Amino acid sequence: MKVAFVGKGGSGKTTLSSLFVRFLADRGLPVVAVDADINQHLGMALGLDEGRAAKIPALGDHLPQIKEYLRGDNPRISSTAAMVKTTPPGAGSRLLRLRGDDPVHALGEDVDGVTLLATGAFTEDDLGVACYHAKTGAVELYLNHLVDGHGEYVVVDMTAGADSFASGLFTRFDLMFLVAEPTRKGVSVYRQYTEYARDYDVAIAVVGNKVQGDDDVAFLREHVGDDLLTWLGQSAAVRALEQGRHDVPLEVANERALARMLAAVDAQEKDWDKYQRQAVEFHVKNARSWANRAVGEDLEAQVDPGFTLAAAR
Repeated sequence: MKVAFVGKGGSGKTTLSSLFVRFLADRGLPVVAVDADINQHLGMALGLDEGRAAKIPALGDHLPQIKEYLRGDNPRISSTAAMVKTTPPGAGSRLLRLRGDDPVHALGEDVDGVTLLATGAFTEDDLGVACYHAKTGAVELYLNHLVDGHGEYVVVDMTAGADSFASGLFTRFDLMFLVAEPTRKGVSVYRQYTEYARDYDVAIAVVGNKVQGDDDVAFLREHVGDDLLTWLGQSAAVRALEQGRHDVPLEVANERALARMLAAVDAQEKDWDKYQRQAVEFHVKNARSWANRAVGEDLEAQVDPGFTLAAAR
């Protein structure tokens, strides 16, 4: 399953991402964590020190090599330069598997059994001349070519705010967790997020964070209704982790919340046909709006009408 964490800045999105990743890894489940947030804090949230986290190779810095590998001998892709972030796989493309030996996963850092991939931080060279989508394009290609199997998980910590929906990346997930604090600001993005997601049949569930009592739960229910899956309260264990300590166990109630989240992920049905169809839809949209002009050729020709991920598995 492919899972995304989205939410307003400061909602605790990265913290909950790391807790969920740890929850999966502690149960021996294969998991890849992807830091696609502009702030790049997931590594430290998972327990890395700042120096080690900063040394993780950035996917965005290895985009030409990633494209060359994924392109394989697909005859519809004329060159690596003609391969854009939305280019879908076709006959001859190389597909990725969670436990495979490939140059994409080789860029990851092992963190207590978790493979951590990072898009890379926004640098001074990017300021004023680039947008962060140039970084997350590597994640979109990765997910487009990833064939995840039963009991395998990819957890992506997305950039904060509605910018998560500025590309087709948001359709690459089986379930999106919207992290919301029980405040007016905390739930303000809910309607916007759900409207975007449901237009493309993307499942979304709200996870309340920093909940202090029944009044907070009632507030969340009032604003998000049945989309409220579960909630986590204030946590001494989380505070200890943020201070670099691992000696405080997670509270039972918060552990149960993570279990409900895992159950919700596992309950999602995998629809490979829809996954491929949406990849093609966004590729055609991008080709017509900017990519054909940027590359200098008709990128709609990259779509292989006879290819299906379901068959390629």
